[in-house]
Amino acid sequence: MKVDLHNHTTLCNHATGTIDKYIQKAIKNGVKYYGFSDHAPMDFEPQYRMNFEQMKEYEDDIKQAKKRYKNECEILLGYEVDYLKGHIDERVLNADVDYLIGSVHFIDKWGFDNPEFIGKYAYKDIDEIWQEYFDTIEEMASTKLFDIVGHIDLIKIFKFMPKKDISLLAAKALKAIKKAGMVMELNSAGFRKPIGEAYPSLDILKEAYKLGIEITFGSDAHALEQVCQNYDKILNMAKNVGYTKCVIFKKRKKVFIDI
Repeated sequence: MKVDLHNHTTLCNHATGTIDKYIQKAIKNGVKYYGFSDHAPMDFEPQYRMNFEQMKEYEDDIKQAKKRYKNECEILLGYEVDYLKGHIDERVLNADVDYLIGSVHFIDKWGFDNPEFIGKYAYKDIDEIWQEYFDTIEEMASTKLFDIVGHIDLIKIFKFMPKKDISLLAAKALKAIKKAGMVMELNSAGFRKPIGEAYPSLDILKEAYKLGIEITFGSDAHALEQVCQNYDKILNMAKNVGYTKCVIFKKRKKVFIDI
């Protein structure tokens, strides 16, 4: 039973396509649980997210879609929240939603996954920034503010790979995710990025399975053609590692679904 909880809307200012078109394509692809988790507002880089005044519009739009498609697909409501200390807002944390995805897109306010700022990699020690990234994931998980960890190894996006063992770099972060009871998403967006593979890598997913970390799935779609793109790859990846169930959320509570 297909689950896809990570998808965006035009309110983030860098996505295209209507809510209805996304849902209709998801239904056509056999999705039974489809979630929108657009970029939550924040007082940093507002050009890449909705503003606080648009939260009600966003939530109302998704709740209305939930009613329209109730006989075809269960629509779920969430936010993708940037973990950036000093910029996380209570209005987002207390929103009446099904789930919150916690994601790290910044290292010391450097948008490391943004092609605009790719030049900064030339001045960085790659091993150090990978460790700093996973330290931030660990810190985010330790807050216990979020339900799902988004694209856990996003730092690999441009294929600047460390010399150190990635499983060791990620070890503390994975333990923090398990301790917090967070769910890790398998995110297919990496297949359309320079790295050319899912988030997480197979090695990290195997470590997560050993720790008993639960999973969910997301396309991270910002355009209609990305809805369910490469979904079967992440589904098969999970099954091959040993997972038989994934998680959806209803009002911040876990519900387990057979995969």
